Amino acid sequence: MTNSKPQDFTESTLSSKTVYRGSLLQVLEDEVRLPDGRTARREYVRHPGAVMMVPMLDPQTVVLVRQFRYPLGRHFYEIPAGKIDRGEEPLESARRELREECGYQAGEWLRLATVHPCIGYSDERIELYLARRLAYVGRAPDDEEFLEVVPLDLARALDGIRDGTITDQKTIIGLLWADKFRDS
Repeated sequence: MTNSKPQDFTESTLSSKTVYRGSLLQVLEDEVRLPDGRTARREYVRHPGAVMMVPMLDPQTVVLVRQFRYPLGRHFYEIPAGKIDRGEEPLESARRELREECGYQAGEWLRLATVHPCIGYSDERIELYLARRLAYVGRAPDDEEFLEVVPLDLARALDGIRDGTITDQKTIIGLLWADKFRDS
């Protein structure tokens, strides 16, 4: 994104070891060669990837979910999201997650962006979709998933970003995209 040729700061892997492997995440510790020839250690999280959907009931109403997030010990308002299962295409994951979490199927899907939320310590990527022309078909939440479906006026949701009620970065990004497409 510059007018001149950018410098190459690529780091090359010398060794890699898994220090933790869970059902969702894997933590690695790598030794790398820096561009100047020195070596350094990198710790990072491997993530299978995720999707997030901005479901719009109408041009003024977005569907959020409210759920407890254990690492921060509190409830959050979020746009629906979920991990991409092995072998699953992102749009297929988005359709599945929208139905499971919110009980809706969408007649129109628009891919908006790819987000890398934690580039300093994770390879996670999130594919963002806008979902419109929603039809309620019934929820099918995962066994360990407890959440409340919250249809909310988009203007109120945007106010929630400004007043600190909504702090989840993926939700902020999704709501700003929804505002951009509100009248289209």
